[in-house]
Amino acid sequence: MSKKPYYITTAIAYTSGKPHIGNSYEIVLADSIARFKRQQGYEVFFQTGTDEHGQKIENKASDAGITPKEYVDKIAGEIKHIWDIMNTSYDKFIRTTDTYHEKQVQKIFKKLYEKGDIYKGYYEGLYCTPCESFFTASQLADGKCPDCGREVQPAKEEAYFLKLSNYTDRLIQHINTHPEFIRPESRKNEMMNNFLIPGLQDLCVSRTSFKWGIPVDFDDKHVVYVWLDALSNYITGLGYDADGSHGELYEKFWPADLHLIGKDILRFHTIYWPIMLMALDVPLPKQVFGHPWLLQGDGKMSKSKGNVLYADELVNFFGVDAVRYFVLHEMPFDNDGVITWELMVERMNSDLANTLGNLVNRTISMSNKYFGGTVNNAGVKEPVDEELMEQALAAPKKVVARMEQLRVADAITEIFALFKRCNKYIDETMPWILAKEEEKKGRLETVLYNLVESICIGASLLESFMPETSSKILKQLNAEARTIDELEQYGVYPSGTKVTETPEILFARLDLQEVLDKVEDIKEAEEKETETSGERGEQSGNSQAFIDLPAKEEITFDDFMKLQFQVGEIIACEEVPKSKKLLCSQVKIGSQVKQIVSGIKAYYSPEEMVGKKVMVLVNLKPAKLAGVLSEGMLLCAEDEKGGLALVVPEKDMPAGAEIC
Repeated sequence: MSKKPYYITTAIAYTSGKPHIGNSYEIVLADSIARFKRQQGYEVFFQTGTDEHGQKIENKASDAGITPKEYVDKIAGEIKHIWDIMNTSYDKFIRTTDTYHEKQVQKIFKKLYEKGDIYKGYYEGLYCTPCESFFTASQLADGKCPDCGREVQPAKEEAYFLKLSNYTDRLIQHINTHPEFIRPESRKNEMMNNFLIPGLQDLCVSRTSFKWGIPVDFDDKHVVYVWLDALSNYITGLGYDADGSHGELYEKFWPADLHLIGKDILRFHTIYWPIMLMALDVPLPKQVFGHPWLLQGDGKMSKSKGNVLYADELVNFFGVDAVRYFVLHEMPFDNDGVITWELMVERMNSDLANTLGNLVNRTISMSNKYFGGTVNNAGVKEPVDEELMEQALAAPKKVVARMEQLRVADAITEIFALFKRCNKYIDETMPWILAKEEEKKGRLETVLYNLVESICIGASLLESFMPETSSKILKQLNAEARTIDELEQYGVYPSGTKVTETPEILFARLDLQEVLDKVEDIKEAEEKETETSGERGEQSGNSQAFIDLPAKEEITFDDFMKLQFQVGEIIACEEVPKSKKLLCSQVKIGSQVKQIVSGIKAYYSPEEMVGKKVMVLVNLKPAKLAGVLSEGMLLCAEDEKGGLALVVPEKDMPAGAEIC
């Protein structure tokens, strides 16, 4: 009998920079679902990838002095590397610069235009470059982008539009008749009440103000707008053909069983994407799940805020499966989760090293000590065995029920509840006491068998979430992972099997202070990068009316005249790789352009810097900061709490004007 197909996707990662742990959470979450479906017997197709077009990419490539394709090749490689580090089992990694994808997007665009669902007009509104989105004034939050909080700029250009109004009523009806379509329930209510019911504006689907995009083949002034391009990946990756000659994968796996996305891009996936599919006469995906955010401390991770944690950094501290366990177990179903170094260490020590690692170690050690490693089921049962066996048999059913609801954290909790029950069973049966009496040998064998069998069940269930750990446990027990169907019986572990002689330490306990000290060392090393810039501290609120500073040694007028201050105009800015504090700006000063590195990333995003007129110390001796040459210094004011603000001319002055 052929397996039932299951198609799961993540949102494709935007190639603007290295993904942080909050971005990596999504791929690990999707991987755990994909692995579990395979364990249930499904034929799974798991797709992820990268979104590589748009004005922001064009700008970043220009700032870096390379082509957009060279830029996205590098970042896509970094993203794929992180996905691989996290041991994710994707079947396809699609890139929106793939030739077959670009060709199909052009055909999709033309098909919708010829149907009359796309028309030419012009767009006038407020544009956020980082989000690649237009907004009306009423949609802004305190005058800024409602999605990322950055500045928006007025924009007017000729554009093509998708007639959302043609399909709004049909989409509302679909959502009402398919309650499982948008999950969790709160996300559905948000889309209905905030967007669909008030009415939709037609969607801009092309741009003329930049070139890095898929050309509209019948109007070469336009490139396809990033969202129509990016969203189409879910069908082009399967071999969808707008002319109807679909590939085998598309015929087998579409419609998608699950689009797994972040809650911040829910509108695009539950409104724009379904309407695009309706216009193409393509079935809608069965479910879109908008997962919450993983927060650092009490705020959303953002490079501009300087509070970013990366998956590879965490893996260096804790290992792959420990990081997988943490991001999956600590993320609630409908609310944002929190990640801190302290919480990571606590979970490492209590859940992984103690509850799980110590259980496996003790069980194997006792089997070797008392029976030379051979595990026999002597069948000498006592009432205390029943509760353990009942929980072991109930665990797979509970895990399946939780996973059907996409409550992954709850599923993991059920598995660890079984491991905790095993530890309690050891305390109840006291094998070390049984070992003292020869007539209790059969009972001791049965106790150890029950422990090994229950651990095998738990380890098999753990495979989807912590695959390396599951494999290590089962290998030490000389057992194979079981499918979900095979977990319906207790006592499958072959009596007489021999476990490993020396148990492997699965998770070593960590000293919190040692971890925090290492983290602090890393931070201090990064701070030293910015010592020569004279800019330090964290962003603060309002400053007090005055600040008294200790007086420095007096200088002569001749000393002052050695310093050359000029007005500079920032024409490009980007983040310095591997630095949490540095921005690299290209500053026009007269007819020259100087590269200046500044430790102000916590206070300004690269997008905010571009276009600013600033005061520059021009003749500072060049120095390398984080391996990047800096040829001057931007002047900043600093308040009593270390908050920084660029010093700018009161009036508009030309780039190169002398400050005297």
